[in-house]
Amino acid sequence: MSELPPDLPRLRTLETWLQLTLDQVRQAITVAQQQAALQQRAVPPPPPDWVLQLRIDGEGQPIAVHVGGCRTAGRRARPISRDQAMRAIAEGLEPCGLCRPDTELGIL
Repeated sequence: MSELPPDLPRLRTLETWLQLTLDQVRQAITVAQQQAALQQRAVPPPPPDWVLQLRIDGEGQPIAVHVGGCRTAGRRARPISRDQAMRAIAEGLEPCGLCRPDTELGIL
């Protein structure tokens, strides 16, 4: 026993509905593929010019100044301006020995 209607007019109607539905699904797949391709091509934002490395203990105290993108800054870093970086180094905050923000800033 089939769950499909037995007469030709209803079968043709069902066929038309299925074809329209299939077309909609295929269009949705195309859109999803295009969006996925765009997301893969998306360029990550550039790193900030300067960052402050913060202590791990949760107090959030700055411990070093880095050039933006320096991998030794770690995850606990926040972006700062050029003036803030210069001021922090002038006030005695340690510049990173690897990326040398003091040299980049012209502070020797």
